[in-house]
Amino acid sequence: MISIIIATRDRAALLHDTLEAISRQASPGYPFEVLVVDNASIDRTPEVVANAASRMGVPVVYLHESRPGKSHALNTAVGHAQGDFLVFTDDDVLPAPGWLAGYARAFTETGGDYVVGRILPLWEATPPIWMSPALYGVLAVPDGGTERLMIQDKPNNHIMPLGANMAVRRKVVNTIGGWNPNLGKLQGTLRTGEDHEFALRMVAAGFPGVYEPDAVVQHRVPAERLQLSYFQRWFFDNGVIVAGLERGYPTTPHYVLHIPRHLWRELLADIAGLALASLRLDIRTAIARYMRIVWFAGYTRARKAKGFGVQASGTSVGPRVGETS
Repeated sequence: MISIIIATRDRAALLHDTLEAISRQASPGYPFEVLVVDNASIDRTPEVVANAASRMGVPVVYLHESRPGKSHALNTAVGHAQGDFLVFTDDDVLPAPGWLAGYARAFTETGGDYVVGRILPLWEATPPIWMSPALYGVLAVPDGGTERLMIQDKPNNHIMPLGANMAVRRKVVNTIGGWNPNLGKLQGTLRTGEDHEFALRMVAAGFPGVYEPDAVVQHRVPAERLQLSYFQRWFFDNGVIVAGLERGYPTTPHYVLHIPRHLWRELLADIAGLALASLRLDIRTAIARYMRIVWFAGYTRARKAKGFGVQASGTSVGPRVGETS
């Protein structure tokens, strides 16, 4: 069985559209269920889920998780899921009709333990002239292309397990634990990192991954996020989170002033690239380079903070409903 998991909070209208798209899925060759985890919404979310449950021809399960944070919501859902394949998406995503079938084929044909789907942007406003694919990761719309690929090493900026479109075998979560509740958009920041840290644990445990372009979704990009200030905050906060992850999952044995040596080389390249792009009036390249410098500033600040690091989650999602521990 396949379990589709959606964490949501106060997005009833968008959630309705996501569930409608899931109701139009082509048969994946496996039975499937949908679990919606309400992370303490105060809108019509329960009503939207109940309405979908009455119309869809598959089980739709409503769960409530009062603890704030997507990690808590996902862990609660996994503990209730019946499937051996866990497929994750968000409440502002529109899966294509062949999305679930694409995941089923990828697992069956490759034997991979996790699969990363393709994410395309659904712009709610015309992108600004400075927007470029180099910045798409901020909006959770990385596009890995149209060819299936095996993920041999750590995920990159274009192929990254993200909650908007990813799938894992249950044995992965049983082995490495759930999502880290110490990460995510907490306390009013734009810090995320829970998916990144989960991916690093999968890689460290030796699980093979697959990028499957047929498992495609559209991810809404709201107009209010298309502001330079939003991108600056995101890059700085992401630098902070990655610095914390570096302590638990070092990327190199070579450091200069507590910063990986390769990041100093990248900083010099970004400074030079920013200067050159500015001279050429290439605003897209200039902004992309500038944001990388902002990221480095966040990373550096966090590395200098005494005792800073990402606390291990120690999170277990518990036994599947119907099983004993």
